[in-house]
Amino acid sequence: MTFRKSTIQSSIAALIVGFIALIVLSASAYITNEAEQAVVLQFGEPMRVVKDPGLHFKIPFIQDVVRYDKRLIAWDGDPNEIPTKGREFIYVDTTARWRIVDPQKFLESVRDEAGAMSRLDDILDSAVRDEVSSLELVEIVRSSTWEGAPEDIGNEPMFDDQDEQSLNRPIIVGREGLTRRILERASATTQQQLGIELVDVRIKRLNYVRDVQQRVYDRMISERQRIAAQFRSEGEGRSAEIRGGTAKQLQAVRSEAQRKAEIVRGRADADATRIYAEAYSADPEFYSFLRTIESYGKSITGQSTLVIGTDSDYFKYLKSIGEVSTDFSPIDVEARLRQIEQTAPAVEVDVPLQLPAEVEGGEDTGGDSAPAPEEAPAEAVGAE
Repeated sequence: MTFRKSTIQSSIAALIVGFIALIVLSASAYITNEAEQAVVLQFGEPMRVVKDPGLHFKIPFIQDVVRYDKRLIAWDGDPNEIPTKGREFIYVDTTARWRIVDPQKFLESVRDEAGAMSRLDDILDSAVRDEVSSLELVEIVRSSTWEGAPEDIGNEPMFDDQDEQSLNRPIIVGREGLTRRILERASATTQQQLGIELVDVRIKRLNYVRDVQQRVYDRMISERQRIAAQFRSEGEGRSAEIRGGTAKQLQAVRSEAQRKAEIVRGRADADATRIYAEAYSADPEFYSFLRTIESYGKSITGQSTLVIGTDSDYFKYLKSIGEVSTDFSPIDVEARLRQIEQTAPAVEVDVPLQLPAEVEGGEDTGGDSAPAPEEAPAEAVGAE
C-alpha cells in the first residue's frame, strides 16, 4: 500500500516537472521565418539581433523577442502644395518603398512601423519640398532624355515664341534626377537615425492648385481660340485668293469673249454696210423709195398726229402719187427687187412692201432726192 502510494506521488511529481519543463522550453524557444528578423530584449534593453531564419532560444521569462518584417514596405504620402522655383504652386503626390536594415536602431528610434511611417512623413515631405522648390516646373515635369522634334515644334500652331523657347530648353535634372535627389537627401537621415533603407522614391502625380488650374484652363481656351482664329484667317485668306483668281480668270474669259464678239460684230457691221452700199448703189432711187415707205408704216398709225410742213421732203412720194406713171405696177416692183438681188447677191431683202391703195403703177418721174430716214424726222411730233 505504501509502495503504491509512493509510485503515484512519483508519477505526479514527474508530470509536474515535465509540465514545468515544457513551459520553460516553450518560453525559451522561438522560430523566425525567412521574412522576419528579431531583436532579443532583456528587461527592455536590446541584447542581440537575430536575422537568420530557424529555431532560436532565449532566457525564459527574462528575455522577450520583438519581430520585424524584412520585406519591402510601402509609404504613401499625402499630396502637398509646393511652390516651384518659378513660383507656380503645384500639388505633389509621392510614394516610397523602404525596409528595415538595422532592427536594433529601428527599435530604439521608432519602436514599430507606425512610428516609422510618422517619421518618414516628416523626412520625405521635407526632402520633396526642398527639391521641388529648387527646380523650375519644366524640370519637374519632363524627363532629361526627352527631345522634341524641331520641325514638329516649329510647325505646331499652338506654340508661341515663349513656349518654343521653353520646349527647346535643355533639361538638366528632369523627373528622374529629381527623384534621385529626394532619395539621396532622405536616405542620409533615415539610415543613420532610423535604421531604415529607402529603396526608391517616386512621384505619382503632379497637378496645379485649384486657382492656378483655372488660369491654366483659361489660357488653354484662349490659346485654342487663337489657333481657331488663325485657321479661320488663313482659310479666309485662301478663300479670297481663290475667289480673286477665279474672278481674274472669269474676267479674262469675258474680256476675250467680248473682244471676239466685238470683232465678229465689227465684221458683221462691215459686211452689212457693204451690202447696204451695194444695194444702194444698185438703184439709189428705188432704195430711197423702199426706206421711205417703211418709215411711213412705222410713223403713221391710226393714233398718230404729225405736225409737219407741206413742203417737207418726207411726204414727197405721197405728194407725187398723182404724178406717178400708171406703168409702174407692183409686178414691176418685184422685178426691180429681183434685179437688185442679181446685181448684189449678198443682199437679203425681207422688207414688207406697203404701198398706198391709190398707187396703181407706173414709174417715178425721178429727181434728185435723198433717201428718207428710218424713223420720223425731228419735225414729227407724236400725239394722242
